Amino acid sequence: MREKSMKLLVTFHTTAGAMAMEKYCKAQEAPGRLIPVPRSITADCGLCWMAPTDARPQLEALVAEHQLDAEGFYEELV
Repeated sequence: MREKSMKLLVTFHTTAGAMAMEKYCKAQEAPGRLIPVPRSITADCGLCWMAPTDARPQLEALVAEHQLDAEGFYEELV
């Protein structure tokens, strides 16, 4: 069984927002990947961006720069 660790999760209002996050993160080589939203968090679209917690400033800047529809930033054991 894989050991859980603290991760940053960025949730979105729409699937299009989650897909846009993936596009911009790949273009800027930002860490992370799309995963289904854990049950402990509710989100409108069911997808979230998971990344190391230390990537939060970089990802917050990316969301603001591209005006993505991020619903929230969470730190959870995943």
